[in-house]
Amino acid sequence: MKLLKTILILCLFTTVANAQFVTNSKRAADVYFQNKEYYAAAEYYKRSLQISADSAGFVVPYGFENKIKQESPKNNDYEYSVFQLAESLRLYKNFTDAEKWYAIANGFSNPKYILSSFWYGEALRANQKYTEAIEAFNTFLGKYKTNDGYVAKAKSEIASCQFALYELRYPRLFKLSKLKSSINQKGSNYTPVLKGTSLYFTSSRPGTVTGKREILTDKDNAKVSKTETPFLNAVYEVLGNPLNENVTIKKVITDARNRESAAPAFHPNGKVMYITSWTGKGDKKIYQVNAAAGTASGWSEPLELGGQINVKGFNSIQPFVTKDGHYLIFSSNKPGGSGKYDLWYCPLRSDGSLGQSVNLGSSVNTPEDEQAPYYNSQSKKLLFSSNGRVGMGGYDFYESEGDFASWSEPRNVGYPFNSSKDDMYFTPSDDTDTEGYISSDRESLCCLEIFNIKREYLNVKGIILDCNTLKPLANAKVSLADSLQTLTVTTDESGAYSFKINSNRKLKITAEKDKYFTKILNFTHEEIAKRDTLFSPDICLIPYEIDKPIVLKDVLYEFDKATLTEDSKGKLDYLYTIMVDNPSIEIELSAHTDSKGSDVYNLDLSNRRAKACVDYLISKGVSISRMISRGYGETKPVAPNTLANGKDNPAGRALNRRTEFKVTKK
Repeated sequence: MKLLKTILILCLFTTVANAQFVTNSKRAADVYFQNKEYYAAAEYYKRSLQISADSAGFVVPYGFENKIKQESPKNNDYEYSVFQLAESLRLYKNFTDAEKWYAIANGFSNPKYILSSFWYGEALRANQKYTEAIEAFNTFLGKYKTNDGYVAKAKSEIASCQFALYELRYPRLFKLSKLKSSINQKGSNYTPVLKGTSLYFTSSRPGTVTGKREILTDKDNAKVSKTETPFLNAVYEVLGNPLNENVTIKKVITDARNRESAAPAFHPNGKVMYITSWTGKGDKKIYQVNAAAGTASGWSEPLELGGQINVKGFNSIQPFVTKDGHYLIFSSNKPGGSGKYDLWYCPLRSDGSLGQSVNLGSSVNTPEDEQAPYYNSQSKKLLFSSNGRVGMGGYDFYESEGDFASWSEPRNVGYPFNSSKDDMYFTPSDDTDTEGYISSDRESLCCLEIFNIKREYLNVKGIILDCNTLKPLANAKVSLADSLQTLTVTTDESGAYSFKINSNRKLKITAEKDKYFTKILNFTHEEIAKRDTLFSPDICLIPYEIDKPIVLKDVLYEFDKATLTEDSKGKLDYLYTIMVDNPSIEIELSAHTDSKGSDVYNLDLSNRRAKACVDYLISKGVSISRMISRGYGETKPVAPNTLANGKDNPAGRALNRRTEFKVTKK
């Protein structure tokens, strides 16, 4: 989570009584860096490199790399400042500029900068340069010999880049738009949540107090001073439609002690709000705020929740209350978790008290961070953000199904719901999660902003017919499967089926009915990407009965031989499709001749022809255990070979020269 405190004016004091204020730019930058004031640190590392300390988007000066490579006593200082500048920019989430400086530091021979290639890869990934990022991570793996977590992380990053390249090629059905109103002002804007018709969110926009001086020190008691306009996190309420450009925003005053507050969550009774609150030096904790009529804000002073949520020395953040009011879910790095920040839940009793907190478990939590939970009590789907799984980059949204007793393996929601940066805090504006709001820094150099997100849908419609009669088939089962789910419907009297899905990936439609061969249709992303409706009106099912032969039309052979013609191989593909779509059936494939020639010859020829058909299907991948070949010669005619007057019957002979199959087991 990017909780940004932007420093507007930075001052160094050269003479202050009894204080060790520093005047050297590099030394000052180090003090800021150790105090996690990364924006200020970056500005002073630029000064130490004699680069104008302008805002983001600067270009690396021409010839700078050669300057660093010069043999001089300052070479070590230059390399140090370049690396530290890259680090400051990365930690400030300015990946655009961090990439440029890591690219230079990546060429340093000093082993203490060996992680430059790793962070260079991360910056490239954040800037959506996935192919170049994969190359950078592979370079890092080739030269990094320490057996620690960076190796596993680099491999995970490569997998994430490969995943992202696929996602960008096949975007999912979502539409995003950044809110154009004054909601997205300076600082970070995040944690949108709806209460009735009002949108609440957190913002680190400037406060009203200016000119406050703060002294920062490092471990050696070197000091710097900064004058800043406080960018304090606070909860705000939007009056009006957030999608309109003109809205009214008011600050929700929740604490008279000048604490920072974030991530509001509301109990469904509307009388209780939970928030995250903290001071500059203290732990982040979750507080309860009660509705209070007659107060300026309408809310009481915050009350710190008990030990089931807040543990001294650890952080508990981002509360969420399920719509049924049964659970409070939150993120915490307290003991008992899987790694850094884990998701936990507490039962909410009818009297408003909390039960003991329970970790959501290893199915959801990873050794990294899981945050920003949202749970739909109706669909039983948990949506949360994590930076510990394969994804687009930064924090991604993942979805898991469960009932708090067990959870399914989380699935990445994909692009464009997720981006190469941080994507967090979903809140719906309807009961079906079709539309809502998220926070993302995808269009920002440093800070989270609020976006409206809307699911789009693909309609899949068609009719199931009998292939022989071309009449509609009622009560046929039709299933549609994509990468996430399988949906099933039964056709009505008109044979019609219909699906509405939030997927444009590969789709598989399966139609089946008793005493009919199952039919499967596959559709690629390219076939459906530009459509909002996919029609398949020509799905017909072939009826069959056990041991009842079905003629394979136009399967022909070379004259007086068992060699299949090329055209006949294409006709056999019809049977191959049936075998693939119906993997449990077994068949007998038979060949027949007319009465010309001896009985022995015709029987041998038909055996060889039937075997040629089976051999072709085997070459296509059908198991021989599912097929037997049999030749019947002229013993099973379906029409007279000669007419009643003894003359030849060419039409009858043509019907007798046939290839058939029949189902022997289903």
